[in-house]
Amino acid sequence: MAELVLSTLDQGVLTLTFNRPETLNAWTGAMGRRYFDLLAEAEGDPAVRAVVVTGAGKGFCSGADFKTLAAIQSGSYEEVPDPRPNTFPTTIGKPIIAAVNGACAGLGLVHALMCDLVFTAEEAKWTTAFARRGLIAEYGLSWVLPRLVGPQRAMDVLLSGRTFTGREAYEMGLANRAVPGESLLARAQEYARELAVHSSPASMAVIKRQVWHDWDVTLEESAKAATQEMAASFKRPDFQEGVASFLERRPPNFPPR
Repeated sequence: MAELVLSTLDQGVLTLTFNRPETLNAWTGAMGRRYFDLLAEAEGDPAVRAVVVTGAGKGFCSGADFKTLAAIQSGSYEEVPDPRPNTFPTTIGKPIIAAVNGACAGLGLVHALMCDLVFTAEEAKWTTAFARRGLIAEYGLSWVLPRLVGPQRAMDVLLSGRTFTGREAYEMGLANRAVPGESLLARAQEYARELAVHSSPASMAVIKRQVWHDWDVTLEESAKAATQEMAASFKRPDFQEGVASFLERRPPNFPPR
């Protein structure tokens, strides 16, 4: 199981690589469990400041494995599902950056958008595919997509199931960066290292929770909660270090979360 997702840690950046290249990293229950286990471990590891997720070979994740879909169709699927939902990455208090290096389809697209930021290869192929398989917008995608790109663009990619490039994904707002494929991973890791060095782990955890949670609350509720969070941040050593490093014109030395 350990080989289904490769894991390397360098300079505070944990890189997780889906490792089923022969299937363009099609999603299986075992691969998903390993991915979530590694994220849970990263949550408790003070050496991890940021996470980059990518795929081995030519794909990021081509969606659910067709053997799994065939078993579901025939009624023979018996695997016990992971109790953690596919939204699990949003609960991890460390920034997660998807580096979409190739095919990003169906469930793979869901998992790219469950990351906090998305970098994509310009030539990567994206698709929801659901409508073309007789399926529906799964695992919260009908909630996430309209908030990222607006309802009309969300309808376009969901209803048509068409394939579009990483460049178009960037232009419509699904990705933060679109870069040549050969520089994708390095660019994503470079950005993650910037976070690891210059951003407070405690601040990033709170900000991530604010952004994912505040989509569901009113402006007044968000502002009230932010006031409480700001008061708490004044008491953390991160605040003192952030101010001191700025005044002393040096990189900060934030404590682990």
